Amino acid sequence: MLATLVAIIAPILIVSAIGFAWGRSGRPFDSSLVTSLVTTIGTPCLIASTLTKLHPDASALGTMALVTLLCFGAYALFGVILLRLLKLPYHSYLPALMFPNCGNMGLPLALFAFGEKGLGLAIIFFVISATLQFTVGVAIASGSADLRRLLRMPLLYAVAASLVFLATDWAVPRWLANTLDLLGGLTIPLMLVALGVSLAQLKVHSLKRALGISVSRIALGFLVGVGLAYAFGLEREAAGVLILQSSMPVAVFNYLFAKLYDRAAEDVAGMVVVSTLISFATLPLLLLLIL
Repeated sequence: MLATLVAIIAPILIVSAIGFAWGRSGRPFDSSLVTSLVTTIGTPCLIASTLTKLHPDASALGTMALVTLLCFGAYALFGVILLRLLKLPYHSYLPALMFPNCGNMGLPLALFAFGEKGLGLAIIFFVISATLQFTVGVAIASGSADLRRLLRMPLLYAVAASLVFLATDWAVPRWLANTLDLLGGLTIPLMLVALGVSLAQLKVHSLKRALGISVSRIALGFLVGVGLAYAFGLEREAAGVLILQSSMPVAVFNYLFAKLYDRAAEDVAGMVVVSTLISFATLPLLLLLIL
């Protein structure tokens, strides 16, 4: 079991540490370029490559999509209650409680813990999370909604195209499959390096608040994930992926949107850093519970 845990966690820590060291060294790192490459090219290709290879049971994908939506509904409900009790503004802190880092950390962890099948299920969670974050999350932070953002999300087109191949049982042409593999392969390493660079550059402004919100995000995610996995009687891989993705720390995009819309960006930066450090420390225990 120790060897299994090391095999899962070590690659995440090592690649993130490389990004952290790069950020601390002062060497140039174009975060906007990397983000654009990952979101517009790498992630859609990774989604298409993974989903078209798996040919999973359609009901399994549907169930994962349903429980993921319920997860975010629960995050929003409990987040509103908590922030109301703490008398903190929703537009600044609710996205941090709602949206976990299920991309940079969740996808590689699911891959190493549960293989290609786990990655396929984790991608369903990630796609729904990203869709909600770039619509509902932006609406909360900015104070206005714009559904046209959906049309500018390449990952949704990748999902739609993959579903066509899955529904018709068409074989992906070899040249296209190889291209998707090649481009999709850059996604997870770049995500982890970018995470490390972000941790090196972000600062903790208010430790007490960052610690409180960070613990709440991880604890809330874990309890919601466990509750829904039990309620729906999910199989081992699906339950493990759901709990893992649900228990991830505050996503870096929460900070980017907070900064863009001037919503307590320094506090949110602290939550990203503190929650990620807590997550690194608690990962062995979490993996022991779900493996």
